[in-house]
Amino acid sequence: MSSARVKPVPKKGVMDIAAYVPGRETAPGVERVYKLSANESPLGASRKAVEALAGISDHLEIYPDGAAHHLRDAIAEVHGLNAANILCGNGSDDLLTLLCQAYLSPGDEGIITEHGFLVYRIQISGAGATPVTVPETDCTADVDAILAAVTERTKIVFIANPNNPTGTYLPVDEVRRLHAGLPGDVLLVLDAAYAEYVRRNDYESGIELVSANENVVMTRTFSKIYGLAALRIGWLYGPAAVVDALNRIRGPFNVNAAAIVAGAAAIRDREHVERAVAHNQVWLPRLSEGFEALGLAVTPAVGNFLLIHFDGAAKTAAEADDFLTRRGFVLRRVKAYGFDNALRMSVGTEEANEGVLAALKEFLGKA
Repeated sequence: MSSARVKPVPKKGVMDIAAYVPGRETAPGVERVYKLSANESPLGASRKAVEALAGISDHLEIYPDGAAHHLRDAIAEVHGLNAANILCGNGSDDLLTLLCQAYLSPGDEGIITEHGFLVYRIQISGAGATPVTVPETDCTADVDAILAAVTERTKIVFIANPNNPTGTYLPVDEVRRLHAGLPGDVLLVLDAAYAEYVRRNDYESGIELVSANENVVMTRTFSKIYGLAALRIGWLYGPAAVVDALNRIRGPFNVNAAAIVAGAAAIRDREHVERAVAHNQVWLPRLSEGFEALGLAVTPAVGNFLLIHFDGAAKTAAEADDFLTRRGFVLRRVKAYGFDNALRMSVGTEEANEGVLAALKEFLGKA
């Protein structure tokens, strides 16, 4: 045996994966920073959730409930679901990873859309499978394109509805048409991270479709409207067989005690949710109209963020990003999502929103 020292080598394909890069948080040299790069809630967390955290501080030596019963019961109560069909995780990313690990093998394919959430590609590849990207139409998932890409190797289809970073959505009839066209052994994953913000009559988060089928799951998060991104809480509603499979491979304590108690309190605080929705309903159209008045194109959106295009403008998105950052407004570059000349902006506080509009007006010489 050779005495030469060698280093461990990751399995094939791992080093080909582009790591996920979160939105920036800082603006060097700026005293007041408005972080609008991660679609976080401008209202923060429910006071009831914050108060619930105090109840665990004297028992930090105790493992949390591995099954997160308290949190699952709260979710089931609010949404009218069977708690046995709910699985919680360390953010919805944790659940997306588990789905890929449970249902994908080398040689399999997972379908994603052109501007879909980057984590799907990462986790499909991480499971040793092949991500298949299909084109979108008007920045929206195209059902016909997805169905045309299905092969005997397809095992999973990811749809973010609404989608990040475009903010567009598939109406329920289109989601049902997509499901109807998929083979029964293909798992349809509906990522509804922004569902609570949507106020469209033709939208469904996926609960009804999951309840009636064996090959659909819906994922949700507490990181957006509930303002609990720091605690990393996600949940999944799925068929019993899927939940059983994921329970066999998840970490034994994949949801911490703080997340369990705060999440349960947050989801029951419906007044806080209604305030968050009302704030978004005011500012989403106001921001969109404001940007369009400056000559910028905005993708019609239903979540808590906007995709702002600088195509045709006298200056680029990169230049706008630099200008805004120097004034403390941190937005998200979305080049990794296929938008070389666009910025994504989370709906922020009134001060932040007005500040961005005023800064862009100055930047574009419209003042």
